[in-house]
Amino acid sequence: MKLWGNWSYPTAVKFGAGRIAELADHCKAAGIARPLLVTDRALSTLPITASALDLLDAAGLGRAMFSEVDPNPHEGNMEAGLAAYRAGGHDGVVCFGGGSALDLGKMIALMVDQPVSVWDLEDIGDWWTRANPDTIAPIVAVPTTAGTGSEVGRAGVLTNSATHKKKIIFHPKLLPTVTICDPELSVGMPRFITAGTGMDAFAHCLEAYCSPFFHPMSQGIALEGLRLVNENLLRAYNEPGDLEARGNMLAAAAMGAVAFQKGLGAIHSLSHPVGAVYGTHHGTTNAVVMPMVLDFNRDAIEGRLGRAADYLGIAGGFDGFRARVMELRAELSIPENLTAMGVEPDRLDELTEMALEDPSCGGNPVEMTRQNTRALFETCM
Repeated sequence: MKLWGNWSYPTAVKFGAGRIAELADHCKAAGIARPLLVTDRALSTLPITASALDLLDAAGLGRAMFSEVDPNPHEGNMEAGLAAYRAGGHDGVVCFGGGSALDLGKMIALMVDQPVSVWDLEDIGDWWTRANPDTIAPIVAVPTTAGTGSEVGRAGVLTNSATHKKKIIFHPKLLPTVTICDPELSVGMPRFITAGTGMDAFAHCLEAYCSPFFHPMSQGIALEGLRLVNENLLRAYNEPGDLEARGNMLAAAAMGAVAFQKGLGAIHSLSHPVGAVYGTHHGTTNAVVMPMVLDFNRDAIEGRLGRAADYLGIAGGFDGFRARVMELRAELSIPENLTAMGVEPDRLDELTEMALEDPSCGGNPVEMTRQNTRALFETCM
């Protein structure tokens, strides 16, 4: 199968090996003449980033880069990025990298000239209408990992460094104008990043599929996304140069982000506060708590996950699906529990309150209360 195509969901997605060569053309088509490429510190020194800057430079678009992006980006990173954007006279953003770089690049594009604070644009009700849409800069997204799917989303996650709470910031114009999904860019990912981001994509599809809300389109996308991760993640992890596996994982990541408009759940509502407080990798944290959340939700999702197991070719219904999750965790060297990630028992009450405030908990198949959420955290230790 040749993994190549032009899609619209509704972002224009240019999918295929080698398509990073189109970067400058898509910037120009988006009206960007002086892009700021936003990436993370690790990626900033790698050849794929230098090549992207070379493409922009050769087309007369300059080679400006901002890379002060933390793994869980916060408002301090955003303010530094905004200063670089304004100082360079830029007129658009190329978000290049994993979820952290994509999210922060989107925040920079959003907040170039807004009359309100970024925290006033949290994904609550119609808060997004507080923003001036005319000042939001155009965005071109280039994912180099297969996890968050932020490249096809209308939001970004930003950590409030004062409260240690992750906030989802939303505006329809945060949807990138063009996304380039080139599996060749993900070949050099460290193995632990392939593992963590891949399990993030799996978590997005899993929680969207199990969400109790009515959204049949997302339901179908989530199910196929689960299949793609199940069949391709270990291939990508064990054979980093397998472009077919890498391409299928990129597709699954985008599908997960499209699907989770149906809802997320306890995996994410536990993972978000742990990541905000301890700086853990988001996808890896999702993988750590995943089997415990499956047990927590079993009564509500057993039949549904049995049907998913059948579709994925996994024998044994719910138990077989859970066993496959445990197998993936073991093969990918995922930590066994939150204790192994440094989470301290004396902070579980604080983490519980943060989990209940997280918007993801509203999509969990079982209602999350203070008592059962605290108990769930304890099972994850």
